[in-house]
Amino acid sequence: MIRSQSKILMLVENYFPQDTRVRNEADLLTQAGYQVAVIALRKQSQAGRETLNGVEVYRLPTLELFKKTPPANVNRINLVFVKLKSFLGYIVEYCYFTAACLVVSTYIFGRRGFDVIHAHNPPDTLFLVALPFKLLGKKFVFDQHDLCPELYRSRYGAAEGFYTRFLRMFEWYSLKLADITIATNESYKQTQIERANKNPRDVFVVRNGPNQMRMTPTAPSARLKGMNKLILCYIGALNPQDGVDYLLRSLRNLLHDLKRTDFHCVIMGTGDSLEDLRELARNLQLNGCVELLGFVSDEDLQANLAAADICVDPDPSSPLNDVSTWIKVMEYMASAKPIVSFDLKETRFSARDAAIYVEPNDEAEFAKAIAQLMDQPELQKKMGAYGRRRVEDELQWARVGKNLLTAYETLLAKK
Repeated sequence: MIRSQSKILMLVENYFPQDTRVRNEADLLTQAGYQVAVIALRKQSQAGRETLNGVEVYRLPTLELFKKTPPANVNRINLVFVKLKSFLGYIVEYCYFTAACLVVSTYIFGRRGFDVIHAHNPPDTLFLVALPFKLLGKKFVFDQHDLCPELYRSRYGAAEGFYTRFLRMFEWYSLKLADITIATNESYKQTQIERANKNPRDVFVVRNGPNQMRMTPTAPSARLKGMNKLILCYIGALNPQDGVDYLLRSLRNLLHDLKRTDFHCVIMGTGDSLEDLRELARNLQLNGCVELLGFVSDEDLQANLAAADICVDPDPSSPLNDVSTWIKVMEYMASAKPIVSFDLKETRFSARDAAIYVEPNDEAEFAKAIAQLMDQPELQKKMGAYGRRRVEDELQWARVGKNLLTAYETLLAKK
């Protein structure tokens, strides 16, 4: 089957093209000659249907029943209630998205057809969309962005139990039904092989990597540069498992314990914890030296990142974070920025000498590492230059994305 005849339908319970990984994959496959359509969630400002860079996009209304972030200092009884409420909320929302994808997939199948369903998780329920089309001879690709059982444990501080066994069951079905699976790193690949007895030849590592836009230098934000302070920067999700609360408490140490007033931290991104983090920043008396901007345009993000002196990755050690790879780390490196990070396995593999590593979850040491790097501008430049070279040579999307094309060539060669 030649590429120009191969049609791919991607499913993602996120916004498109805002989801960087899905956008990169869809664009790369389109450029390689595949015909790609994407079913995604719809933001209020987005069209229900459009074509972007040759990719057909079908958007579904977003359904969110209620907030699922546990409040700070919640007691055990209330935490059980939050977990149960969140669990039921996710079931309803994921069932809605899965059912809606099945309806729209059927419409697309009748209208233009497709050869492959490519599901991006979470959720791990999208194999149910692929199942009827598998019976018609179509291929199924499972692209595992997150380990959902570990994601649940990390988000809610939960131990193994009913919820994680329930999630692991759906993960197993997704892995077993897939003709090939895609992992973001070697840790995820090994997990897929072990949990579902996957043939290693059917598991492909496609790492997160900055695309050409992120690789192109941008003029720094005049506003941030005009502050005449050392600029710290965080970009990424703002959810309970992402560790921005660790960052804020570290900045409290930096400001009040280490007496450093010569910095300004800009935090860009959205997530369930945004308002809670803004309240935490106020409670920690960080007003004036920390900004939580929420969503920003690509142009503003690039300008703010270009103005940064040091970037931070505060992901704490957790069942999920210990084996995950974060695109923000590569984007920091692409912008030639030095990094301060907790010492996690996959982060160390990605950044190597572009980062200073701190004992996981130690907020005081994280603050000290930032302070030490603030006082060493030459080391900042050296680390930033190393990171940029590493991305150019090995980790940019133009290089790591080739594994995706190899995966599809293998998939379509299967009888």
